[in-house]
Amino acid sequence: MRAMILAAGRGERMRPLTDRTPKPLLTVAGKPMIQYHIEALAAAGMREIVINLAWLGQQIRAAIGDGSQFGVRVHYSDEGDAALETGGGVFQALPFLAGPSGTDPFVVVSGDVWTEYPLGDVGSKLSDTDIAHFVVVPNPDFHARGDFGLADGRLTDSGERYTYANIGVMRPEFFAGCQPGKFPLAPLMFDWIRKDRVSGELFRGVWHNVGTPQQLQQIDRERSA
Repeated sequence: MRAMILAAGRGERMRPLTDRTPKPLLTVAGKPMIQYHIEALAAAGMREIVINLAWLGQQIRAAIGDGSQFGVRVHYSDEGDAALETGGGVFQALPFLAGPSGTDPFVVVSGDVWTEYPLGDVGSKLSDTDIAHFVVVPNPDFHARGDFGLADGRLTDSGERYTYANIGVMRPEFFAGCQPGKFPLAPLMFDWIRKDRVSGELFRGVWHNVGTPQQLQQIDRERSA
């Protein structure tokens, strides 16, 4: 199974840190956040990883290289000066992610989340009949309304809502009918959820969508202690 790390965003809320450094290269305990993801995926046996690039993308390419230092092969999906958003970014990389057969499921994780969720486990959560499996977390203060409901292991568009953790596994068919360009992932997620084709799980462990310099400093202190 192949994996994608989303790393093209501008990181507006993290300014001024992200004025000169792409958000996934900001460090926790002396190590770029994106490196933790690469190491976790490698430990799970995933050897082919694609990283999308836009804002200051050459810095990511220079820092990570071809991935050999982590025991993986890293490929890059360059989106130019303007990121294609989550949906458009994954869609552009789909020919690689779907593998030689064109039908293989793949893992997607955002490069700017800090989590102890076992990334190596998510790929096994997708059933033979579902189109995707996504991880949700209790709602953080900055996103109190949440995104999706969860009932009996299925994501729903009703009930108590939780926040999408930016971690999931999906099949290439998830993007059926899409066209190249800039578009978000969320509308597609809701479409498949309403068709009851998406499973989900609630993770209550350590998870942060690192959104402010102060939050990054707090995580860094905790990890360095």
